[in-house]
Formats: sequence, C-alpha cells, structure tokens
Amino acid sequence: MAKKVTREKIRLESTAGTGFFYTTTRGKNCDKVRVKKYDPVVKKHVEFKEVKINKSKKK
Repeated sequence: MAKKVTREKIRLESTAGTGFFYTTTRGKNCDKVRVKKYDPVVKKHVEFKEVKINKSKKK
C-alpha cells in the first residue's frame, strides 16, 4: 500500500509588490518554492516566492 505524503498549503506572492498571489501545495520535506508565473496586475511574468498560509481563526 502506498504511503500518504503530507502536504502543506502555501501561498506564492508576487515579487513585483502588487499583492497578487497564487495558492498551491507542496511536500513538507521540500525546500522553499520560487516560481516564475504570470502577474496580471503588471501584465508580465515575474518571480513568485513562497509564504506560509496563516491558519489563525478569528472569532
């Protein structure tokens, strides 16, 4: 039977400073993610850096 791989949700934020972000998952044993993706605010491909998603609950 296959092992279950634990994955965590991450947020990829634009380095262009527009505030635009993508969400995705990655394995817990991997390094930080840096990806070139399209930022529709500046209408260019820019680098996106990984930021953890906060799991705080507001009441």
